[in-house]
Amino acid sequence: MTNVIIDITRLVDRAMQGRLPTGVDRVSLAYVRHVRKHADALVRYSGRWIILQGKDARTLFSILLRSPSSFSAITRWIVGKGLVFNHQAIQRGSILLNTGHSGLDDPDYTRRIAKAGLKAVYFLHDLIPLTHPEFCRPGESIRHAERLRTMLSSGAGLLMNSKDTRLRLLEYAAKQGVTLPPHAVAMLGPARMPPPEAARPLLEPYFVVLGTIEPRKNHLLLLHLWRDLVAEFGEDRVPRLVVIGQRGWECEQVIDLLDRSPALKRAVIELPHCLDDELTTWLAHAQALLFPAFVEGYGMPLIEAFTAGCPVIASNLRVFRELAADIPDYIHPLDGKAWREAILDYSVRPNSDRRSNQLKRIRTFKTPTWKDHFIVVDRLIESLTHHE
Repeated sequence: MTNVIIDITRLVDRAMQGRLPTGVDRVSLAYVRHVRKHADALVRYSGRWIILQGKDARTLFSILLRSPSSFSAITRWIVGKGLVFNHQAIQRGSILLNTGHSGLDDPDYTRRIAKAGLKAVYFLHDLIPLTHPEFCRPGESIRHAERLRTMLSSGAGLLMNSKDTRLRLLEYAAKQGVTLPPHAVAMLGPARMPPPEAARPLLEPYFVVLGTIEPRKNHLLLLHLWRDLVAEFGEDRVPRLVVIGQRGWECEQVIDLLDRSPALKRAVIELPHCLDDELTTWLAHAQALLFPAFVEGYGMPLIEAFTAGCPVIASNLRVFRELAADIPDYIHPLDGKAWREAILDYSVRPNSDRRSNQLKRIRTFKTPTWKDHFIVVDRLIESLTHHE
C-alpha cells in the first residue's frame, strides 16, 4: 500500500486558537476521517516538517475529529515531542494530501516536495481571490496566485469540488500557459447532522442566512432589507432573520448594523457559535435559507438546507445550478426588490405557492455523499501510485 501523509497544519493551528471549523476545515476533517487508520500526519512548525506516525498520528486525528475547538494538552505534547525528537525520514513516493490551501503560498513547499520525492495531491476550493479580489483581504490575490503556482507546478494530482471550479481553473491555467496535472471533480457531502428537534427554536416565522460574515456573502443586502421591512410593518410584524456564522473580515458596515441599528435589535438574531445539532433545528423550521452570495466555490449551506428539508432562495450563480438544478428560487444578488418580494411571499402570505412548490422539488434532490466523493479521490490516488 502506498504511504499517505496528510498535512493537518491548518487544522492544528486553528484548533490551538480555539476557533470553530470553517467550510474548508470541514472538508479537511472529512479527509482526516477517511485516511485516519493508515495515514501519517504532517505538521509544519517553525520551518520544520514534523511527520507523526503510528499512535501519535492516530491520537491527533482522533482529537481533531472529536472536538477540534477544544484542543487538549496531550496534543501540544505530541506536536512538541515531534518537534524535538522526531527525525523520521519521509518515504519517497508517498502521497501528500493538502486539502486546505495551507502553506502553498510559500515557495519552500514546492522545494520540500521535490527534495522528499513526494507525490502531492491538492484540493482546490475556489479561485475567488483571483476572480473577485474585491471580496477578499488585501494581498490575498497575490497569495492565492502563489498557491495555484504551487499546485500547478508541483501537483501530481488535483481535486476540485465542482465543474465550475474546474472551468475557472482551466481558464486561469490557459492564461498562464500551463496545463493541469491529472485531476478530478468530487462533489462534497454535508456533515453528519443529527435529526432536528420537533420544537421550533422561534415561534415567529424566520429566515436563516448561514456562513462566515464577509463581503461576498452579501449580508448587507439582507440587513438593509430587514431594516426597511421593520420601518414599513413594525418589528412585531416582520419575520426574524437568524444570522448564523462567525464574524469575518472587511465587513464593518454589517457589524455596525448588527451592533448599532435600533431597528434590527429584535428583528435580527446573530448566532456566531451554532453547533450542528442546533443548526439542523434552525434550518428544519425556517421559512427558507437565504443565500444572496456574489460568488461561491461550492455552496454547502444550500445542501445542508435541503438535507434538513428547508427551501432555499439563492443568487443565480452557475455553481448553485450545478449543485441544485432548478430546485431553489434564484434571484440576482443585487435585485433588492425581488428579494423583498420573495421573503414576503415565503413568510407573510399563507400557503405560499412558491414555497410549497419548492418543498415538492426538494424531494427530487439527491444529496452528494462523502462515500461517492472518496470513490473519486481513491481512484485518482490509485492512478498516481501506478504512474511512474
